[in-house]
Amino acid sequence: MIRLLLADDHAIVRAGLRALLDGGDDITVVGDVPTGEAAVAFCATTPVDLVLMDLSFGPGRSGADATAELRALPQPPNVLVVTNYDTDADILGAIEAGACGYILKDTPPSELLAAVRSAAAGESVLSPAVASKLMTRVRRADTTLSPREIEVLRLVADGRSNREIAKQLFLSETTVKSHLVHIYAKLGVRSRTSAVARAREQGAI
Repeated sequence: MIRLLLADDHAIVRAGLRALLDGGDDITVVGDVPTGEAAVAFCATTPVDLVLMDLSFGPGRSGADATAELRALPQPPNVLVVTNYDTDADILGAIEAGACGYILKDTPPSELLAAVRSAAAGESVLSPAVASKLMTRVRRADTTLSPREIEVLRLVADGRSNREIAKQLFLSETTVKSHLVHIYAKLGVRSRTSAVARAREQGAI
């Protein structure tokens, strides 16, 4: 059962997400909060597998700041950003803070449910619009995988988890997730399996 916390400053958004997600057989919404501070406080005392995090809460901590604090907890939940904001700075800031995924609020319900399940398992998740934005960004620069990205992808191909990859390469899990986001963007894919397949097609691994 995935224990889910909703963090959004709009009560109607929290209610809508709760109505949608509480219906899943494998998902239970354990709480909803209106601020980033409240999300950190909740997770410090209550077991949570995944936080659905907005980026903007008005005064106080931003969603990215709260994400970084959540990921620093002794038993950190995974964080999936669900927002209206899709600028490069917002996306990269959230990923660098430790979010394992970034989707937009206009995501269809079926895709949101799939994203929640993937993010709860620690997988990197990007909505198509966000993936396209990142792809455009890296294509303007360089679509060649770096040596470190190839190392990470080879371990993914071997079936290693983010935690195992981080341990073997002496990296943080956040850094591994950041590498995966860049790999996805460079290869034009949205999942670990597709990334491995595309890299093999290109002879990168």
